Amino acid sequence: MVAEVVAPASPRAAGRPKARSTPRRLSEVDSAAGDRLTLALGEFSRVLGGGIVPGSVVLIGGDPGIGKSTLLLQMALSVADRRKVLYVSGEESEAQIKARALRLSGGEVGRLPEELYLVTETDLEAILAHIEMMAPDLVVIDSIQTVYLPGLGSSAGSISQVRECASVLQGVAKSRNLAVFLVGHVTKEGAIAGPRVLEHIVDTVLYLEGDSFHAYRLLRSVKNRFGATTEVGVFEMRPDGMAEVANPSEAFLAERALHTPGSAIAVTMEGTRPLLVEVQGLTSPTAFGNPRRTANGLDFNRLLLTLAVLTRRAGLRLGDQDVFANVVGGLQVNEPAADLAMAVAIASSFKDLPLPADLAVIGEVGLSGELRAVAQLPARLREAAKLGFRRVLVPKTVVRSDPPPSGLDVLPVRSIAEALSAVLQPR
Repeated sequence: MVAEVVAPASPRAAGRPKARSTPRRLSEVDSAAGDRLTLALGEFSRVLGGGIVPGSVVLIGGDPGIGKSTLLLQMALSVADRRKVLYVSGEESEAQIKARALRLSGGEVGRLPEELYLVTETDLEAILAHIEMMAPDLVVIDSIQTVYLPGLGSSAGSISQVRECASVLQGVAKSRNLAVFLVGHVTKEGAIAGPRVLEHIVDTVLYLEGDSFHAYRLLRSVKNRFGATTEVGVFEMRPDGMAEVANPSEAFLAERALHTPGSAIAVTMEGTRPLLVEVQGLTSPTAFGNPRRTANGLDFNRLLLTLAVLTRRAGLRLGDQDVFANVVGGLQVNEPAADLAMAVAIASSFKDLPLPADLAVIGEVGLSGELRAVAQLPARLREAAKLGFRRVLVPKTVVRSDPPPSGLDVLPVRSIAEALSAVLQPR
């Protein structure tokens, strides 16, 4: 509990208010869409909508140690080759930042850009003075929870400090047409710490996700005023920094075991990008009174729904079975289009029958056992064909305007029972 002094609102000035801006015709407003700063990391640039927009404020959050500072320093190093960058750190010393920069640059001091400036400061007024003196094109604040305004009576990281500091930085970014990146801490639930109004102040909100036991990191856009939301960029954490994964579907399927019961390939959409992921299911007779249900990377409620449909509509006796569902690679799949893959993986494990190695599965499962259509089916089919899959199981209710890719056989089914009988055949 932190005590905060709430200052009374100042009385409105008497007389007619003075206009600080001039209305302009919409046709006369300059568009900054073509003035984006391109990045060497294509995945990062795509998640931002094509590059960094001058005058924008970007908030990036993630668990501690996930790689937020590494990714932003790597971005600052690439931008500093052409523009002036100010990196403000309130948590690390300049020596620590330089050591990380040397590691990202291959250990050569001569490869460090001349236009990247470091400062360790938490006083926002001092930071604004540095911005006034340097006039940079890009400012990185690591992190917003360590910055404070001396005029406020609360401590750094409090709700009022975070809100006011973000508002001031937003005004500076808009008035000076410079891009500002803010690093935000997250709570136990994974949301950015501080008030929700912080996400409304900024233009873009990014989350860096991933499992600390896996090398892959996902940069997810949950808000973007200059690009598509729910866009995802895939990176791999290496000793020399974040390396973009050009073909994430192939990377996630690299260690897949063929002809193994309980394994199905789902085609999911992450923003505008289709991803092929391996969904695993395992059933085992329970040794306790109540069977266990465990979901890793999948929605637990969707797992319970799928098990109920398999029991009632497909005739699988799963009441005495422990059921485990997993998504390989540490990914989190939340869309309903992975329901059918989860269902056939569990049924494959229960019947001990493997699925065809060249089969991908797409579809949402309803409570009556019917299969429902999914969005962006042509893009999913093209991704499956590109990775060498020859058959795709899809709902029969889908109305396709475009023919399937060459060499891809589309298997339409109406219900979960029809799907299981089509792909689980004793050999």
